[in-house]
Amino acid sequence: MSEVAELKLEGQTVELPVVVGTENEKGIDISNLRAKTGYITLDNGYMNTGACTSAITFIDGEKGILRYRGIPIEVLAERSSFLETAYLLIDGKLPTQPELDNFTNRVRRHTMIHEDIKRFYDGFPRDAHPMAILASVVSSLSTFYQHENNRTEAELFSLNTVRLLAKLPTIAACAYKKSIGQPLMYPQNHMSYCENFLHMMFSTPAEHYEVDPVMIETLNLLLILHADHEQNCSTSTVRMVSSSKASLFAAITAGICALWGPRHGGANEEVIDMLTQMRNEGGSVSKYVEMAKDKNTKFKLMGFGHRVYKNFDPRAKILKAACDKLLAKMKISDPLLDLAKELEEAALKDPYFIERKLYPNVDFYSGIIYKAMGIPTVAFTVMFALGRLPGWIAHAKEYLNEPGNKINRPRQIYIGPALADYVSVDKRK
Repeated sequence: MSEVAELKLEGQTVELPVVVGTENEKGIDISNLRAKTGYITLDNGYMNTGACTSAITFIDGEKGILRYRGIPIEVLAERSSFLETAYLLIDGKLPTQPELDNFTNRVRRHTMIHEDIKRFYDGFPRDAHPMAILASVVSSLSTFYQHENNRTEAELFSLNTVRLLAKLPTIAACAYKKSIGQPLMYPQNHMSYCENFLHMMFSTPAEHYEVDPVMIETLNLLLILHADHEQNCSTSTVRMVSSSKASLFAAITAGICALWGPRHGGANEEVIDMLTQMRNEGGSVSKYVEMAKDKNTKFKLMGFGHRVYKNFDPRAKILKAACDKLLAKMKISDPLLDLAKELEEAALKDPYFIERKLYPNVDFYSGIIYKAMGIPTVAFTVMFALGRLPGWIAHAKEYLNEPGNKINRPRQIYIGPALADYVSVDKRK
């Protein structure tokens, strides 16, 4: 017999089923609580609420574990490609070689954007935030692919998945090119996914540009590490919007907007802002480390510790090695990068940070790497979105394929005025 939890309420005992996951995660199913008792649960920020069951990603924050479809992130980082990882997340298994070849070729055939979309970029201010452009253009894709009733729902979802994976790098690169006044570069379909993106970002029609293999390898790694992270704010948003049966383009646009916030996807941007502040104020690293430990100061070390990982962020351990390799290869002379390395070394040796397990997280290293690659700080969150796209799509697909799925509709506890009279405007004070 399945285990149940008992809730004693107003003289009655209510039995609530206990749900156990494959990794022995346990939850109490309260789906029928309101129907049985008239009560709801209250959980601000959903910190203790499971909004769904999912077979996509497993995280153990205490042990520093991250797995996609059961495969450790360390293994995927070492052996997989971003498109293979995307296939794994979205389709639920590693592809055979023919399946991967077919998937890769489908993505390659959809990398170009409609020529009319290029006119949109002329309408944005030159200093428009890249995330605003990304969300706007992705949303507009619904207008270019709106009359496709000849396909089944599954066929259309598969096609739109490919379109998004193929076009998002092109859309992002175009936004960057527009911001610096350079011509938009067409995708090159003979190149790999990551090579193609870097080529669109940094090449010009004036001369031949060869993408550094270390940059390709590093970008592939970054995208894999960001591909999914369970029920975070943007992923939950995608599932929420998908529950209304809005198009995949609309759901992904909502995810992009949710990711944009500094509490979510903007953390690696804040790392560079912090380093810039440290450089401009001319203070030593030891000074800022001490300030971070002093509760009476407002200074915080951005990029250290993690809300989920209470030990270490497994992605950060992988990125640290990649960061060291990239900086050594490129031999970049940059005061901010020098500050970052000095800060990392100081924090890793300081007992205060060690005892509290405030290790550098994925945002710390990704910010450093993106800056070293020449990605502008304002576009860091766009890079996050490129990586997170397969996870968003996978969760939208999982929700839509869930038997008996319902539109998401959270409850609330109302704390406003009780029954009130309407007062005529001439009598209001």
